[in-house]
Amino acid sequence: MKENLPESLRKLITKVGETFADDPAMVELFINCFTNTLDTTVKKMEDGTTHVITGDIPAMWLRDSVAQVRPYLVAAREDSEIADMLVGLSKRQFFFINHDPYANAFNQEDNGNCWDHDETEMTGWLWERKYEIDSLCYPVQFAYLIWKNTDRTDHFDAAFVKGLHTILKVWKTEQCHEEKSPYSFVRRGCYYTDTLSREGKGALVKSGIGLTWSGFRPSDDACVYGYLIPSNMFADVVLGYMETIARDVLDDELLAAEAAELKKEIHNGIESMAIVNNYYYGKIYAYEMDGYGQYLLMDDANVPSLLAMDYLGYEADDREVVENTRRFVLSSGNPYYYEGAKAKGIGSQHTRPDYVWHIALAIQGLTSKNQAEKRRILEMMKDTDGGKGMMHEGFDVNDPSQYTREWFSWANAMFCELVLDYCGVRVEK
Repeated sequence: MKENLPESLRKLITKVGETFADDPAMVELFINCFTNTLDTTVKKMEDGTTHVITGDIPAMWLRDSVAQVRPYLVAAREDSEIADMLVGLSKRQFFFINHDPYANAFNQEDNGNCWDHDETEMTGWLWERKYEIDSLCYPVQFAYLIWKNTDRTDHFDAAFVKGLHTILKVWKTEQCHEEKSPYSFVRRGCYYTDTLSREGKGALVKSGIGLTWSGFRPSDDACVYGYLIPSNMFADVVLGYMETIARDVLDDELLAAEAAELKKEIHNGIESMAIVNNYYYGKIYAYEMDGYGQYLLMDDANVPSLLAMDYLGYEADDREVVENTRRFVLSSGNPYYYEGAKAKGIGSQHTRPDYVWHIALAIQGLTSKNQAEKRRILEMMKDTDGGKGMMHEGFDVNDPSQYTREWFSWANAMFCELVLDYCGVRVEK
C-alpha cells in the first residue's frame, strides 16, 4: 500500500482486503484502480477548484469526472481533504456549465485546445461541444451526493444556483428542439456517428411530448433518434434532486416547483411514449425514439443506459417493464450484447463488434440483487484486464489482450464501486 495514501482510503482498502482475503489478485487490482484517479487525473487549481482529466485524453468531461471520483464519496464522510477535492470539482463543473451548457468536455485553461475544428459555437475553454443530456445530469447528481455524504452545502453557491436555472432552461428549450433550439453541430470528414444530420440539427423529432432532446449519447456518438430514453430517465431523477436542494437547502420554492413540473413532464413522456410491446420480452423501454413512431431497441455500455435504471434511481410506473427490459438488454436481442470464450456482456457502437465494456459489466453487477452474481462479474473483470492491472474501455470477448484505451479512469472507478458494493460499502443516496 502506498505510504502517502490518506487514512480514509486505507480503511477502505483494508475492508476490501478482509473481504477478499482469499483473492489477493482482486485486492491488488482494486488498489491499482482505486488510487489511479487520485494519482494521475486530479489537479488542484489555484482558484480552489479541482480539474479531473478523463485519462488518456487531456480534457475534463462533465460526465466522466463525476464517475471517476464517485467511490471517494464514501471516504469524504470522514476526510475533509477529500471532501474539499470533491467540492472543488463540483464548483468547477458549474463554472463550465454556466460558460456553455451545450458542451461536454473542457480544457484546463482557456487555451483553444480541441478534439476537432467543429462547426458550432466554440470558445477557448471547450475541448468538445457535443450536447448530451447526461453532461448536465451528472454534476447535479454529484452536488446532491456530496451533500448527502458529507453534509457540506458550501458548493450550493450563486454559481450553482445559476447553473440549475441554466440547466432547466436548456432542457425546456430542448423539449421543442426543432422550433426553439439554438444548438447545432457539424464535424466534417468524419464517421457519421461523430456529427449530426440536417446541417447539425439532427434527425427530426416531434416536439411537445414531454421528453427533452439530446444530440449525442454518453458514448459521444450521435443519437439516431433525438429522444434518448436512459438520459431522460436520468434527468427525471436529478430534477428530483434539484427540487429537494431548492426546497431544503436554498429555501427557493419557485425553483423547486419549476424542477418538479419539468420532472413530471419528462416522466410522463417516458412512461407514455417510450414503452413498446416486444413479442419475445413483453413491454420494454426503447433506447431512443423520435415521437413519430420510430424507435431503437438496444442498449449501450455507457451510462446512463437502460441497464443502469436502478443504479441511477429511476422509478418506473410498472416494475415489470424494468425487469423485461433488463432481460432484453442482457440477451442476444440487444445488438450490442456479445458472448465469447472469456466474457459476455454489453458493448457499444463506439467500439468493435465482440468488444464488451468493463463499465457495462460493473453496472450489471451493481444492479444485481444476487451476491454470487456480483462476485462472478468481478472475477470476469479481473480476468479481462489484459494483464495491465487496470480496466479498459472495450475488450475482445475471446481475447482480452485486445482492448481499447490503455488508461480509462471511468472504468477503473466503476470496478472499484462494484468491489465496495460487494463489501457492503455504498454511497449514500
